[in-house]
Amino acid sequence: MSNPDNTPLFSRGTYTQPGASFPEVGASSAPLTSAAFFIGAFCKEYNEDFMLCKAENADPRHCLKEGRKVTRCTIDLLAKLKANCGDQFKAHWTCLDNKNHELNRCRAEERAFNQCVFDKLGLSKHIPDTPKGEEPIHLKSRPIFDY
Repeated sequence: MSNPDNTPLFSRGTYTQPGASFPEVGASSAPLTSAAFFIGAFCKEYNEDFMLCKAENADPRHCLKEGRKVTRCTIDLLAKLKANCGDQFKAHWTCLDNKNHELNRCRAEERAFNQCVFDKLGLSKHIPDTPKGEEPIHLKSRPIFDY
């Protein structure tokens, strides 16, 4: 596809900057699902900046800088997870991949992964809107929907 005037392109609905070279996260849905709560905690400031930017202006070019920061942060966290808790991380996302991303079917692997991330990186999983005083579902020894 030729682009002689170097204007921004949309390819399959995704905005691309001609000549821009930036690394992609490079992870499939299972590892991203496994790490999602930790990405939310670790990259909170970057995610909030990106969302505020998107609320300001719908033009994709307006928030490229903020989007790159989110991507860099996610790549950084995934590298840390792999380096510090690689076996537990792989066990959890492999379970999710094999069990149709049904979180309740991978609680044992999730507990081991969460504990490792807390011990080595100091990040803990927090599920928004968990009622005060109630134990979050991922910490229950016998969750209602556990198999």
